[in-house]
Amino acid sequence: MSIAEILTKFDDILYTWCLIYMLAGAGIYFTVRTRFVQLRLLGDCFKCMFEKKSSDKGISSFQALMIATASRVGTGNMAGVATAIVLGGPGAAFWMWLMALLGAASAFIESTLAQIYKTREEDGSFKGGPAYYIERALHARWLGIIFAISLIATFAFGFNGLQAYNIVSTMEYYFPDLHSSPVPLTIGCILFAASLYLFFAGAEKIGWLSSVLVPIMSGLYIVMGILIIILNIGEIPAVLASVMRSAFDFRAIFSGFTGSCMVYGIKRGLFSNEAGMGSAPNASASAEVSHPAKQGLAQIISVYIDTLMICSATVFILLLTGVYKTDSSLNGIPLLQQSVAHQFGTWAIHVITIAVCMFAFTSIVGNYFYAEANILFISKNKVFLTIFRIAAAFMVLLGALNSMDIAWSLADITMGLEAVVNIIAIFLLSRTAFNCLRDYEDQKAKGIDPVFHEKNIGLDNTDVWK
Repeated sequence: MSIAEILTKFDDILYTWCLIYMLAGAGIYFTVRTRFVQLRLLGDCFKCMFEKKSSDKGISSFQALMIATASRVGTGNMAGVATAIVLGGPGAAFWMWLMALLGAASAFIESTLAQIYKTREEDGSFKGGPAYYIERALHARWLGIIFAISLIATFAFGFNGLQAYNIVSTMEYYFPDLHSSPVPLTIGCILFAASLYLFFAGAEKIGWLSSVLVPIMSGLYIVMGILIIILNIGEIPAVLASVMRSAFDFRAIFSGFTGSCMVYGIKRGLFSNEAGMGSAPNASASAEVSHPAKQGLAQIISVYIDTLMICSATVFILLLTGVYKTDSSLNGIPLLQQSVAHQFGTWAIHVITIAVCMFAFTSIVGNYFYAEANILFISKNKVFLTIFRIAAAFMVLLGALNSMDIAWSLADITMGLEAVVNIIAIFLLSRTAFNCLRDYEDQKAKGIDPVFHEKNIGLDNTDVWK
């Protein structure tokens, strides 16, 4: 049995018999306990996105949101969705949408907890995330270190290698013998140099880059999806019917569960929006806000942007053009490229190439931001950090030379292990997040702009909310 086959087998077991139930259960539980916060307070979610910071240290709520969105909005929204539909069928789209709606409640809980238990660094900036709230609130530094290691493996090595691979895969249209040419190595070296520069540049540079590139590229891609919907408006009812028919074809689902639309939809939905897996809280903790619930609410928008908007654009591009049904040799980015070319002509392939490269690169720097917060949790030794930055950049280079099966399987497995640890932690700490939401709503009901103090909800173990 090859390495790729071993990884695929373990990947199937992890998701089929563990994560599907944990993620769905967490999403349902948090949705009910917060009384559908992801829908009920949607107006507040948009307001909290634009809260101004009160000092020149750290990053704003919007920048933290864009860093989180930069990591979420990557090639998973394109290549991941394409793979899910090719392998699982149109019904995978429904399960991705459902995971986004349920996962938004999980995103609120984990990001709120990250804000409550964040720490202030010597330069005045903030650091935090699951490793930090596991240590401070659960008094289990050992488990925090396990989470930190799994996140570093996921983002600095698994996901960043995958993003680099997907940048290279956009070149198949231009170089038919791509993988036997020097192109992957050339692209890998360019990505290595650019990544290394930004990894050493720091959080403010990463926040600025994300806040500029992510809205532009997301907007352009969504517009392309809307244009395809308008040009094929008469086909929408049939496409939606095929999605629902496939999503609820339980005979097909349970006859081959690990390869079903349900499993592929949930796996790709998680890879895309990352809700509940403990990644976005690392960015959320860095924001300067007056109340932890505000950043939790802002992160709900990030999940919606990622899955309900950008993933949906990919879904409709693929299903309305129908190329995935006529050419079974295509998958991932090449399938998306040929789908837009079918509608607009070959010039559109270049647009997708640029979009994928931008999305993937902003994901690389956003992913690094998460990994660095967890490296600093383990050790603040500057030499150790420097070595890690170089190693993370080198992994981007290696990713450009990877194979598709190994790239996806490694990313899925490391993500799954990280999510297991985080879901257990946020279940144990969820009462604190519920109390924080209640405090936020009580102050809003009195006409007050919510300001948080730890004693408001009976805590005495935070670092910055005394």
